[in-house]
Amino acid sequence: MSAILNKEIRVEEEERPGCMLVQTMTSLTQRNSGLVQRRTEASRSAAAADKEKSPGEDEYESRRGEEEEEDKGDSKETRLTLMEEVLLLGLKDREGYTSFWNDCISSGLRGCMLIELALRGRLQLEASGMRRKSLLTRKVICKSDAPTGDMLLDEALKHVKETQPPETVQSWVELLSGETWNPLKLHYQLRNVRERLAKNLVEKGVLTTEKQNFLLFDMTTHPLTNNTVKQRLVRKVQEAVLEKWVNDPQRMDKRILALLFLAHSSDVLENAFAPLLDDQYDLAMKRVRMLLDLEPEAEAAKSGANELLWAVVAAFTK
Repeated sequence: MSAILNKEIRVEEEERPGCMLVQTMTSLTQRNSGLVQRRTEASRSAAAADKEKSPGEDEYESRRGEEEEEDKGDSKETRLTLMEEVLLLGLKDREGYTSFWNDCISSGLRGCMLIELALRGRLQLEASGMRRKSLLTRKVICKSDAPTGDMLLDEALKHVKETQPPETVQSWVELLSGETWNPLKLHYQLRNVRERLAKNLVEKGVLTTEKQNFLLFDMTTHPLTNNTVKQRLVRKVQEAVLEKWVNDPQRMDKRILALLFLAHSSDVLENAFAPLLDDQYDLAMKRVRMLLDLEPEAEAAKSGANELLWAVVAAFTK
């Protein structure tokens, strides 16, 4: 009996390492399975988040990614909005203010805000319907009320979202500029837009702040301090109608297209073309006139076009 017990004990001792190995392998398999499951869940969550993004946001992020590739040597703070680009083109480098005779830039900056919000997927035009309403009669509606991170844009977006019934593009340009005879709508006016944009550019290291005396009063001015950013902007505008001209607005970058139209409407486009040679200047202006002669209704009807962009163009060119 004792011999049989000793034999069983030896058998158990021989089998025990094998059992421990099986248990260890089972534990590792379970861990790997859990890890794979967690990775799968994370992938599904990321895919769901991507599906929730609107086409406008995807386009905006794609364009920002392209800009990062082009401007690898620049900091994030020097990426400008459409409003900041138009204002920067209009500012005198040393004096730090726009021309006193320029009465177009105020409404032009409001047009920039509408297009900027459209490019970011926040605003769009209502459906044209069976009767095919024109761009200038269609209302602007809020597509997404997600914050943009820009106070001016968020303020304009809030006005559009809370206004019922909705207004047209032309009405919004006038309301945001304060050009209305209706005292009940004066609260829509965005005040001190140029000063607020200039302060944004100061924070981004493009401008600085000074005080200048103009005999009867003192005025805050914002001279240029980072010439590299402005030169890059001027070069981008020039190249759009010279070296990189594609002769088809649908193939042009929407932001560049909007910048050309609104810089012209704000009477600051000439500032970008001033350094050009005579032949280059004539060619650039000829191509700008080609863009201005386009029919917004026809362009907006094409595949991939941003209807609100062309509605703003129609409001300023017709």
